[in-house]
Amino acid sequence: MTNPYTTPIPPTPRPLHRRVLVWVGGAALFVTGALIGSAGDDGQQPVETKVKPSTTITATVTATPGPGPTVTETVKAKAKPGPTVTVTKTATAKAAGSGSGSGSGSSGQDSAGTCTIVSNAGNCYSAGQFCRNSDHGAVTTTAGGVKIECAYSSNAWRWTYV
Repeated sequence: MTNPYTTPIPPTPRPLHRRVLVWVGGAALFVTGALIGSAGDDGQQPVETKVKPSTTITATVTATPGPGPTVTETVKAKAKPGPTVTVTKTATAKAAGSGSGSGSGSSGQDSAGTCTIVSNAGNCYSAGQFCRNSDHGAVTTTAGGVKIECAYSSNAWRWTYV
């Protein structure tokens, strides 16, 4: 182990003959490049140092097309058919041979079984059922002949007794 407080030992210098060889090789390359560079003109003329300015005129013509004809086709709109409203009135006919008064012609039976508004399935509504949007505020009868109305109750539109 070496003592850290002593001066370091200097490295040994390179031999002198190697340094000389490097200098000689570099000089030889330089001279070779100079000879090749000077022998390469091959009868070329030297470039003129004066540059004569030339006048350049550029004319640009832009043709802007005029507006073309506008073709418009007019189409007549066909009227869309609206919803078809059918009003049906039901009338009860008296039987031709039933004049005996057996109690079948009472006025209560005229309204029984006659519903002015029916469900999509064709059935009469009853109280408590939900109403369609188109039936809000409408009045009809149940299958038993009792009047019911489409009214808003319990956060929904329902058929209720009048």
